[in-house]
Amino acid sequence: MKQEYIITVYSENHIGLLSRITIIFTRRKVNIESLTVSESAIKGIFKFTIVIAETRDQVMKMVGQIDKQIDVLKAFYHTNDEMIYQEIALYKVRTESLYDSDTVEKMVRKAGARILEITREFVIIEKTGHKDETQALFEELNQFKVMQFIRSGRVALTRDPIERLSEFLKERDIFLDSQNK
Repeated sequence: MKQEYIITVYSENHIGLLSRITIIFTRRKVNIESLTVSESAIKGIFKFTIVIAETRDQVMKMVGQIDKQIDVLKAFYHTNDEMIYQEIALYKVRTESLYDSDTVEKMVRKAGARILEITREFVIIEKTGHKDETQALFEELNQFKVMQFIRSGRVALTRDPIERLSEFLKERDIFLDSQNK
């Protein structure tokens, strides 16, 4: 049965790695729902956060293939329950919609969103949350004709208190040290 998985890939910053990783999904005809790349807590190490909906077996195979990429340090997969995650969304609506009634202001407050900027022409609203929450605010605001809308890729951290990458790197360094003796 398909379910949503979060795949995290750790690597150094190498040109072409993103392309090689996405080819693994393309070959298996798996759609990437969300992709975010950022520096990690370890200096010089980058973290790819990839969200897909697939079977556990298929995810395990893809993570195994990603792990084999020469520039990848380590790849992991998690279910949503094993991660803490958020997305950010920005909405642009006409300023006049604020003046016509207090409905937009009430929507923003109810959604726990905030207004980032107000100009004569438009208002920029920010909402952080899960996809269903940011989408719900979009649908509410769209009665005022949202001019622009963007949602970021997912950012996620494991609930596990042990950083698995750090453990992997320690084990790898111990192994490399023993090989050099």
